[in-house]
Amino acid sequence: MSAPTYAACPGWRWIPNSSASRPITPQLCLIQIASADRVACIDPLALPSLDPLLDLLYDPAITKVLHAAQQDLEIFYHLRGAVPTPVFDTQLAALVLGHGSQIGYAALVQQLLGVELDKTHTRANWRHRPLAPEWLAYAAADVRYLRELYLRQQAALAARGWLDALAEDFAALAVPDRYRLQPWEAWRRVREHNRLRGVQRAVLRALAAWREERASTHDRPRRWILDDAALLELARRMPKTPDELSRIRGLPATTVQRQGEALLARIATARAEPPEQWPVRTARSHVSPEQAAKVDEMLRLIAARADHNRIPSQCLADRWDVEKLLLGEDSPLLHGWRAAMVGRELLARLTADSNPQAAPDR
Repeated sequence: MSAPTYAACPGWRWIPNSSASRPITPQLCLIQIASADRVACIDPLALPSLDPLLDLLYDPAITKVLHAAQQDLEIFYHLRGAVPTPVFDTQLAALVLGHGSQIGYAALVQQLLGVELDKTHTRANWRHRPLAPEWLAYAAADVRYLRELYLRQQAALAARGWLDALAEDFAALAVPDRYRLQPWEAWRRVREHNRLRGVQRAVLRALAAWREERASTHDRPRRWILDDAALLELARRMPKTPDELSRIRGLPATTVQRQGEALLARIATARAEPPEQWPVRTARSHVSPEQAAKVDEMLRLIAARADHNRIPSQCLADRWDVEKLLLGEDSPLLHGWRAAMVGRELLARLTADSNPQAAPDR
């Protein structure tokens, strides 16, 4: 059997903002891509069309290896209205293999390969031509090691029997609804949104919609506009003044300077909505005291399994995920790497507890 084909792709480079007061529309300025035997930096400004490259990347026979894949896949979606498959996300694989949550590419290369990457040119103006040789070397390094990371991670996952489980998570990255513009529903994709109450959810809905609109208008990943943690903190505290806004944890000073008025206006409008217009969070089923004790027991097992695998327990599951599993509802613990790591075991225990006569002797 011949070896599979790999494409490590792309390190998309965008032109930075031209002024502190008004961000310009970003422009795709450089694409880095690597195969098994070469690395290329592609200049989209010099090409009449990217279609030949995209035809290659959308070939289902080619595995696309990316780091923090969702941002790149979002760009693909906006280019063609679909996401290329199959993909392998080295950041997600790194989480499952105990290398930390949201680890950066350079840090992962350092951990696994012992190579220290130069990040000097992170904020270079990639629209400038000609591109300096040291810029191109920096850009090439951003994809040069992806294939080796992929091979090592694939072997480690196979040794643990988790390859098929991760394949389910990677396939979920290609679901179009992840990238389709639905501003008024975007708040539901913010993790931990169910921790908010009443008018806080209305504020989150307004802010998440604002982020969607800006991401679409400027062709930028959502996190480049505002990350989820900052959205949640804004919704919790609902600042009314620029001074209060500046004290929001995780909100960049540049965002306060450039978008502060827009954020405060959205928050004020959402706070003025009548309660009957507030978004309703997904109903949380009630658990009995006996069931709550069972949830506590399951959370202890999850914490132990997470600690064993060097994974933050909150990345594996939270209390609501466990409650849904206990109540027979759909839960992240039933899917992908979470199911492989602990979810199937928890489900087997619940089944045995509900039918003790069928349970094996212990």
